[in-house]
Amino acid sequence: MIDILEGLNDAQREAVTSTEGFVRVIAGAGSGKTRALSRRFAYLVNELGILPGNILCVTFTNKSANEMRQRIHNLTGDNDTGYINTFHGFCVSVLQEDSHIVQYPKSFLVLDNSDIDAMLNIIYEERGLTLRNMTFSNARDMIEMRKTMKDPDYYLDMITMSLDTLRQKYENATETTDIIFYGYLYQEKKCFGLDYNDLIKFSLYIFEQDESVRLKWQKRLEYIMIDEFQDIDELQYKLMKVLCGYHKNLFIVGDPDQTIYTWRGANVRYLLDFDKAFPKVKTILMMQNYRSTPQILAAVNSLIDKNRHRIKKDLIPMLPDGGPVVCHHAVTEEAQAHWIAEQIKTLADSGVPFKDITVLYRAHYITRTVEEVFLKEEIPYTIYSGVQFFGRMEIKDALSYLRMIAYKDDLSFVRIANVPKRNLGERRMKFLQDYAAQNGCSLYDALRRTRDEEIFKGTKAVQFISLIESFAADYAQLPISEVLSAILNESGYERMLRTKGSQERLDNLAELKQSVYEYETSCGEESTLEHYLAHVALFSNSDAAETGDKVRMMTVHTAKGLEFPYVFLCAMNEGIFPSKKTRTLPAMEEERRLAFVAMTRAEKGLYLTEAEGRNFDGSPRYPSRFLLDIDPALLTYTEKPREGLIAEARDYIAYTERFLSEDAHTPRFAVGQRVKHSVFGTGVILDVDTAKSAYLVQFDEIPTPRSISFKVKLNVPV
Repeated sequence: MIDILEGLNDAQREAVTSTEGFVRVIAGAGSGKTRALSRRFAYLVNELGILPGNILCVTFTNKSANEMRQRIHNLTGDNDTGYINTFHGFCVSVLQEDSHIVQYPKSFLVLDNSDIDAMLNIIYEERGLTLRNMTFSNARDMIEMRKTMKDPDYYLDMITMSLDTLRQKYENATETTDIIFYGYLYQEKKCFGLDYNDLIKFSLYIFEQDESVRLKWQKRLEYIMIDEFQDIDELQYKLMKVLCGYHKNLFIVGDPDQTIYTWRGANVRYLLDFDKAFPKVKTILMMQNYRSTPQILAAVNSLIDKNRHRIKKDLIPMLPDGGPVVCHHAVTEEAQAHWIAEQIKTLADSGVPFKDITVLYRAHYITRTVEEVFLKEEIPYTIYSGVQFFGRMEIKDALSYLRMIAYKDDLSFVRIANVPKRNLGERRMKFLQDYAAQNGCSLYDALRRTRDEEIFKGTKAVQFISLIESFAADYAQLPISEVLSAILNESGYERMLRTKGSQERLDNLAELKQSVYEYETSCGEESTLEHYLAHVALFSNSDAAETGDKVRMMTVHTAKGLEFPYVFLCAMNEGIFPSKKTRTLPAMEEERRLAFVAMTRAEKGLYLTEAEGRNFDGSPRYPSRFLLDIDPALLTYTEKPREGLIAEARDYIAYTERFLSEDAHTPRFAVGQRVKHSVFGTGVILDVDTAKSAYLVQFDEIPTPRSISFKVKLNVPV
């Protein structure tokens, strides 16, 4: 017990030892909440004797879950670390145990965006659609909107309808949105695939339908802990309420000042009103900051204090004094980039590694000028949120080979049946697709049944079948890392990359093998191939960091949850940060929270930069209101902007604030829904523009569409 509580401050100690009932922790940035969560888990296990398998700890990224799992293992010495997952990861565990209730096998597929795009490609080819009808990105958004808003009970179709009936619904659809939506549901059911929305919806449905299963999970989870509670959405909140319904031991940690995902459905009211929704809530404030210098914290406290709708609090510095927060005004974007490069070189000359330096920005397009200067000045850098590690071609190929061994699904088959080349090109693939459709079987089964046909002479179809069958026969008896290495070797995939001279891709495969080995080590007996494949589909951008001594560049949203010794926050201009799309007061407060999150990533040094010039629309570029929000005494300017520019900026900000509406208007309707207007009559929604808070509606009696504000009352036609 001394080891677990040693080194904790009073608030952290109270959080760790408050084990029963409903507990809310308001944890400021850098206050050691991860430490408190992991120590609390260890306290429950070591001191109270709770079994790890009876504890659920929810984090918001797989990277955080892995770090938490390792910390807890070090504290308890137990290989069983219970359920340490994201919400989606936990739902995978629920479905792997109880998916029979929704008529799904335990070997269901968890679908990521590339899988969804592969399905969309099939639908577009079958129905003659093109990207002019709808881009894949818009199609994914439409499917998500339909699932969450217009057709919230879509999963009942997937559960209750036969595959043939669902296909008929798809084939009979005439509207583009219906064709794509029902085609997608059909493709999902055909391969027993579930996307992120399905994971929580199906789990909730199981709990609603089967009381015994619900009670089993409620009894099992004696203690529930949830991190980043300010980012929780409605479905996650419903799931949490169900799970804590028996033991009523719920511990949540969050910071209202770091709510930056309302556009993704997050609702900070769940955190702020937690004490109204649950009985006898104990609230603990953790405000001592162990990350940043007093100078940085003074600036961020001054900034966030300008938000009206928040719990009034200040971060308390625990580190010794550091350097000042530096603010630089440049006359051009190029001059701004050159100044950043000069400062980075100065830091590097003083012994600071490049990897300790991070450049943050509000939007990706900001990086062009900075990158050009970095290349010219030979400053090594890497951009995060480019192609995800688990979205890279060679990684997807390798995982598809593993999926073929376990599931033999169509998506994996199409991806790797002819990689390396086996003479299974478009003509032969079309033959297999036609055969599979006529005989109601998978593409792999179609190949097995027709391998002796004339069309497959001169191909390596038989060798491919033999390869998959040999691995499928005994993969369950082998470690996943061995299966992966063997299939990449025996399939000829690595030989193909060596022949092409693709050393970077080979290095990425080596990294994948290492990650599989680490997964096996951390999960122990649970490390089955099916378990690994289900969870790897949930990995996010930050789960595979770039290596090497390079300056890191990323958006502020990507930086959430991370920390860096030196941070340059660039392009702090009106129209960039805050974004020009910010049209409501609540949205402006979220932009300010986003700036707060960006600045609190810095540990030792914080540099804020902005530049004069023109925006895309030709308007003059002013310093951001967020710079002006900070007490000038807390910033050290390299050269203060001329007073006339500051006065112009304040006038511009005052002018634009007149047009910010008080209430955040969220859309009630989705694309494809029919609505009724009091004057224009009935029509269909073609688009939802959240930036303008308006629907684009094609009314039945008007030849051209109209943009209708969210403020105007629309009804569902009777």
